[in-house]
Amino acid sequence: QVQLVESGGGLVQAGGSLRLSCAAPESIFRVNAMAWYRQAPGKQRELVATIFRTGNTNYADSVKGRFTISRDNAKNTVYLQMNSLKPEDTAVYYCNSVGPGGNYWGQGTQVTVSS
Repeated sequence: QVQLVESGGGLVQAGGSLRLSCAAPESIFRVNAMAWYRQAPGKQRELVATIFRTGNTNYADSVKGRFTISRDNAKNTVYLQMNSLKPEDTAVYYCNSVGPGGNYWGQGTQVTVSS
């Protein structure tokens, strides 16, 4: 069973920073795009950022200029650097891997931003 292992969530004050990590099996990581989603209480899960095998990236308008997605191909790991965090960024963040290798989700990591 494919597992995406996330880490890095926590509690931070508004204006602070956090970095999320997601490690994937090499067989998946080298063929799939990687993405981060988030889901706040009472809201639908939304796409935050995507990074493709080419290194191209896409971001939700709400996080552009504040969040940066990156991938380390040597470590089979994708990162989400989150700066200038706002209370509205509070959510469970999920790692996603999608492509020829299949569609997989991490278990989620809680990010809480206090005002």
